[in-house]
Amino acid sequence: MSDSMPSGLKIAILNRAFRKKLDEKAAAMGLTSVQLRVLGSVSRLEEKGKGEIHQNDLEKLEHVTHPAMTKLLQKLESKGFVKCVASSLDRRYKNVMCTEKSRGIHKVILSHDKEVFDELCKDLSEGQKESFQTLVSLILKDIDSDKIFN
Repeated sequence: MSDSMPSGLKIAILNRAFRKKLDEKAAAMGLTSVQLRVLGSVSRLEEKGKGEIHQNDLEKLEHVTHPAMTKLLQKLESKGFVKCVASSLDRRYKNVMCTEKSRGIHKVILSHDKEVFDELCKDLSEGQKESFQTLVSLILKDIDSDKIFN
């Protein structure tokens, strides 16, 4: 690929390649990569001890709209991966929780993520991989501070 290619196009190509590889791994579990990512967020928040996980928490975390998250959670619930019940703190919200089928799944997702990253970056040195991760983290921090998705 050309160095003269616009940065946005490079990022888009990288995103599509990563998502395609993750979709293959997620498909083996009967999920899409997006569903798997949301499920991973629920699992991770549960392990960190977050009392209740509400849909709006997930919307902010995943940078998606309310209707999109509603559809994702309905799919995950119909497949038996999450359970949505009325919040004990505020009846206007639903508490989202993993089922036995998906509890701790974030560890599997981390493993898949690492496999895909290593596969896509097989020609990079460990130092280059670390530099890439550092730069991406800085860009994400800038995105959060700019409130682009909030």
